[in-house]
Amino acid sequence: MRRLRTATKSSPHSPQLEKACAQQRRPNTAKNKYSKVLCIAFEILQGLQYMNKHGIVHRALSPHNILLDRKGHVKLAKFGLYHMTAYGDDVDFPIGYPSYLAPEVIAQGIFKTNDHVPSEKPLPSGPKSDVWSLGIILFELCVGRKLFQSLDISERLKFLLTLDCIDDTIIVLAEEHGCLDIIKELPENVIDLLKKCLTFHPSKRPTPDELMQDNVFSEVSPLYTPFTKPTSLFSSSLRCADLTLPEDISQLCKDISSDYLAERSIEEVYYLWCLAGGDLEKELVNKEIIRSKPPICTLPNFLFEDGESFGQGRDRSSLLDDTTVTLSLCQLRNRLKDVDGEAFYPLLEDDQSNLPHSNSNNELSAAATLPLIIRERDTEYQLNRIILFDRLLKAYPYKKNQIWKEARVDIPPLMRGFTWAALLGVEGAIHAKYDAIDKDTPIPTDRQIEVDIPRCHQYDELLSSPEGHAKFRRVLKAWVVSHPDLVYWQGLDSLCAPFLYLNFNNEALAYACMSAFIPKYLYNFFLKDNSHVIQEYLTVFSQMIAFHDPELSNHLNEIGFIPDLYAIPWFLTMFTHVFPLHKIFHLWDTLLLGNSSFPFCIGVAILQQLRDRLLSNGFNECILLFSDLPEIDIERCVRESINLFCWTPKSATYRQHAQPPKPTSDSSGVRSSTPYFSTECPDPPKTDLSRESIPLNDLKAEVSPRISAEDLIDLCELTVTGHFKTPTKKTKSSKPKLLVVDIRNSEDFIRGHISGSINIPFSTAFTAEGELTQGPYTAMLQSFKGKVVVIVGNVAKHTAEFAAHLVKMKYPRICILDGGINKLKPTGLLTVPSPQI
Repeated sequence: MRRLRTATKSSPHSPQLEKACAQQRRPNTAKNKYSKVLCIAFEILQGLQYMNKHGIVHRALSPHNILLDRKGHVKLAKFGLYHMTAYGDDVDFPIGYPSYLAPEVIAQGIFKTNDHVPSEKPLPSGPKSDVWSLGIILFELCVGRKLFQSLDISERLKFLLTLDCIDDTIIVLAEEHGCLDIIKELPENVIDLLKKCLTFHPSKRPTPDELMQDNVFSEVSPLYTPFTKPTSLFSSSLRCADLTLPEDISQLCKDISSDYLAERSIEEVYYLWCLAGGDLEKELVNKEIIRSKPPICTLPNFLFEDGESFGQGRDRSSLLDDTTVTLSLCQLRNRLKDVDGEAFYPLLEDDQSNLPHSNSNNELSAAATLPLIIRERDTEYQLNRIILFDRLLKAYPYKKNQIWKEARVDIPPLMRGFTWAALLGVEGAIHAKYDAIDKDTPIPTDRQIEVDIPRCHQYDELLSSPEGHAKFRRVLKAWVVSHPDLVYWQGLDSLCAPFLYLNFNNEALAYACMSAFIPKYLYNFFLKDNSHVIQEYLTVFSQMIAFHDPELSNHLNEIGFIPDLYAIPWFLTMFTHVFPLHKIFHLWDTLLLGNSSFPFCIGVAILQQLRDRLLSNGFNECILLFSDLPEIDIERCVRESINLFCWTPKSATYRQHAQPPKPTSDSSGVRSSTPYFSTECPDPPKTDLSRESIPLNDLKAEVSPRISAEDLIDLCELTVTGHFKTPTKKTKSSKPKLLVVDIRNSEDFIRGHISGSINIPFSTAFTAEGELTQGPYTAMLQSFKGKVVVIVGNVAKHTAEFAAHLVKMKYPRICILDGGINKLKPTGLLTVPSPQI
């Protein structure tokens, strides 16, 4: 923030303005002395102006809240108390210091709402109240002494209110404090500034913005370059537009401090300080700022019938204590003592290692193999990951591919909000777009939003706060208003929660992430009539259960426990309604790396964790089990989801109502050969060999999923001739092994079949009891149990029945070739066996 800071990081090097007052008494030329006063005044006004633009009034401006950095520039501190306490309404003490309060603030008094005596609440203080405080501070700087020291608080307030009857406030203050001679020696422009600041009536007093344009700063203002707000991430403006390098590069190297930690942001340092064992509450208890008092000690000693009590003083824990506590970095520095300076400046173009070099690089490599929860608590590991992601994100979208690559390792919690935005492809004028949305005009959805918000992740202090509710309301309303073709469904608030939590102070980014997430994973889920979308989604999920765990699928179908009964909240909220936020973060870290079909794998992974209980339970027990879902190991869920995703052919999760794939820049029509669980996991563009849409009833009638001819060719590593494009051949050992079972009769099989396929005619494949007929290829089929098996035929009904029989026999990973053998005839892939001599 411009001229703003919190009194934490630089406090040891930030003397208060009170010390500067003492320096004013030292021998110096009058011109330099009062030029410095004007510079201080101008920098304070810059900070106040910046706050006012963001709707904040300081209201507690005083010399000890104005700090100076090493170069003597002003930094305002403790400027958020008035804003955070709802303009003082949430606390039992007044905001501000009596000697520096503006007259209108004193006249207003302390207002507290009383249910028995209704009264109109006064308006909050405006920017002009800070200008009066500034005037008192500048007066003290000029005369070199504190005002009102001989008066108690009540007399100070009375004296300030009597200034209403005075023509010249400056002269009266000077006479009262015996410094009239000093005031008469002040330059005219300084006197003019003091008079404007100490104008009694606020209607005649200037605002900080107006005062900065005044002629009194004509000599000072040219010394300061106009402040330009640094371009934030995901903005449409050029982030490198104002970057300049010094002419002498060697000087730049000299300017770099050896204290690398001091170069990091206050958020990073505090986060690492906590990881290294820092405990803020413990520090405050040690300084006796937080004091515990047994409840029994708060009772009065004497209580009369009329309610009057005696014997207890006011509990000071409810009063303001503005002590600044400096947090020691010794423990953190000791923890990071082996980290080399190179770790703070990683080379992004070096692909040899995804971890920066340091003296303890071997330890970092070992840490990368540890469980995620341990890595997230390792101070040194997190320092390296935070710095790496910080640099990559600053180069977004240029470094988008490397962000994807590093996100597959893990995402540091401190950088999760920005990293998710990068994974979702957020960019452009997101703040301007969000600000342009009408979030105030009442709409019919308001009532449902008001009902849902108090029930959404309210165990979290941030989201359950009044400010959290207000932000929830604005972001949800902005989404509803900006998507007129969609409607608000219950569960949208749960979807919003992770983004709002991670971007609590950046509503525009939370909205942008949510707006990018929903079309990718929940396309058309929020239509007014979404039944056809939901039903198709649940049918594909049911087929995924049968594909990966036929035994569980058979049992759930036998007892009638279908996905409609338990899985709708899962997918409508992408599991945010099921899991707490800390589990959602780890789950979505992986979810955002997959395509729109990855949620199916998460759902199957959850069922597999509950597999033993589900197989042993009936319908009623399963309903009770899902009404209060048992504890799920989310790390195991993520690992198994990735494994299931890798074993699932891309087209097996095809949905007619999924988001249409984006057109690729390659106009040749060649299909991208991205590896399983790759960086982008794009949905392939549609070709002649892609899956065709079928009616929902036909889809529901099939137990096993269909795969496209395109996927079959890809998995079998076949070479296409003719006008069809040849996919890039894969050599990955992790690629699913595949067996093609041709169920046509022997004559049709001999006329042409897929190379490497086996022939088990449908008419003689099963006995009357439903068992496989023993034949020359039965043993081969059994040997491939556990691998992907594709059923190929020329009658769709027969292939579906054949696959259903195998699922009944607990064969996993059974699928059907979409379009049958006829789909492959034009490709030239069918082979004819050579005649035997």
